[in-house]
Amino acid sequence: MFERYQYIFNIALEAVFLNKFRSMLTALGIIFGVAAVISMMAIGNGAQKEILDQMKLVGVNNIIITPKIEKNKGSSSQSNDQSSSSSSSSDKNKGKFSPGLSLKDAESIREMIPTVQRVSPVVIYEADVIREAVRYSTKISGVTPDFFDLFNIDLQQGEMFNTEELKDGKAVCIIGSTIQSKFFPNGSAIGQEIKCGRLWLKVIGVLRKKEVNQSTMENLGISDYNNSVFAPIQTMMRRVKDRTMVTASSLHGSSYEIDYGDMVISGSRDGDDMAKNQVDKIVVQVKESNQITPTTALLKRMILRRHQKLEDFEIKVPELLLKQEQRTKDIFNIVLGCIAGISLLVGGIGIMNIMLASVMERIKEIGIRRAIGATKRDIALQFLMEATLLSITGGLIGIILGIIFSKLIMQFTSILTIISPLSIIISFGVSASVGIIFGYMPAKQASSADPVESLRHE
Repeated sequence: MFERYQYIFNIALEAVFLNKFRSMLTALGIIFGVAAVISMMAIGNGAQKEILDQMKLVGVNNIIITPKIEKNKGSSSQSNDQSSSSSSSSDKNKGKFSPGLSLKDAESIREMIPTVQRVSPVVIYEADVIREAVRYSTKISGVTPDFFDLFNIDLQQGEMFNTEELKDGKAVCIIGSTIQSKFFPNGSAIGQEIKCGRLWLKVIGVLRKKEVNQSTMENLGISDYNNSVFAPIQTMMRRVKDRTMVTASSLHGSSYEIDYGDMVISGSRDGDDMAKNQVDKIVVQVKESNQITPTTALLKRMILRRHQKLEDFEIKVPELLLKQEQRTKDIFNIVLGCIAGISLLVGGIGIMNIMLASVMERIKEIGIRRAIGATKRDIALQFLMEATLLSITGGLIGIILGIIFSKLIMQFTSILTIISPLSIIISFGVSASVGIIFGYMPAKQASSADPVESLRHE
């Protein structure tokens, strides 16, 4: 029995090679269909990995509260409509005063909301880091140890801020990997001192390098951790600037001017203009993902109450934004996958058409084979094997092309592509199935031919 099947397979193989050009044209639909499936699935896998990496980057279940930046209200060059709008807003908030985002807000969130797991207030200043005649502009952030857990940031060497350093505002810091390479290329930074603006800080830790996409940082308001200096928040409050401290000398007449260290803000003394933000943002981590939405609503109500009903803050949920982005990309990938699947379908129809034409051309061959003892099953199996050979060969070539296309897409478009074994198995399995399914009808027609009529065919 095995020899019989081997003989039929050899006849099918010989028929494919006798018409190389036609066989190649027949397989083209399968080749490009399989290549398209692998490429599209690679793009989808890459997009999914980017989203997962971004979720790790912004932290799991994090909510970010930031001050709402309001434009200067008064200007002689403004239009009447703008002046009218500003006046209306001023009247609405007249008599109301908000202290802005503060450490007390963060403490209240930690103490009063049971669904909250971690909270870290953050203050950020632009500063020049200087050491041994090397100057580098970067950001120095005042944080608590919870900040590093919130954003999944690990230490490469050194240690975290201890209780005494946090409480007393010691002049210590943890630096990113880029700062380490800039100022300490040939040795350890631990125990060394760097000057940040006018403040000398002792390095007690170095962060593990973390790949951060620039567009992701801009979209989600994330700092480049590799390129930052982190100090205890009390150190920043006591040694750099506590923005809630406003002296009499900073106020004159009906206007004021507040020196925030990294900037000077001036304006009128009317209600909302006097609001100052002690911190630049408060990062809140919720215990469970399903608690994010109710916790966000509770946070808004709580801070509104603390800020005298003035909505001078914004609440962002990066994970929800990323999930929405993931859904958009998934829909895009499904559409691309459907287009690639249509290519396989068209390729299968091409195989069926060519095989049907081949049956019509080889009627006499079919008659001769039937006359020398071939059964209907043998004839059907021969043509089915030819169609399957074409689809399998096309599938193998398509896999190679799909891998090449995926690499070229990543190289020339900067789109991350990840080729998974599953996509190769699926595309190869589909291509083989296409050959069997679309080769069945021509094979059945060939086996049904009358041998006597076939021998008479010219």
